[in-house]
Amino acid sequence: MTGWIVVLLVAMALSPLVWLRPSRRQSGQMAQRLAARRLGLGMQLTQPEWPHWLESSPPGSCAQYHRPRRRGRDDCWSYWQSAPGLWLNQWREPCGDPVLQECLRELPADVYKVEAGAQMIALYWGERGGEVELSAIAGALAKLA
Repeated sequence: MTGWIVVLLVAMALSPLVWLRPSRRQSGQMAQRLAARRLGLGMQLTQPEWPHWLESSPPGSCAQYHRPRRRGRDDCWSYWQSAPGLWLNQWREPCGDPVLQECLRELPADVYKVEAGAQMIALYWGERGGEVELSAIAGALAKLA
């Protein structure tokens, strides 16, 4: 009887350690972020402000994948994906540049925003996908940088 009590007490003492183990989704996200780092992308979690007119409700905290832009690129723009394949700027105008539109069309459906500044290009992604989506994102950011 005392053996069972000791086993029960040890099990109760070790049970909180199970909570520290990451879930399957968190482990997948960590692996995906490490793969992005190997592809030359930076990643950080941000809390961007989303426009009120987006049809799908994006998350409050989102993963931002970014890379530096090449020297001499000083065009600044940002586009939101309001529906899969439909990219609009802040005034809800569709993308007019055919090269940019082709790059944006290749991105997964859970990419919420792509923006370019003088120093870097960033992409806000819901991280639902695998290596195929990550390679499409890395390729698009490389083309647009």
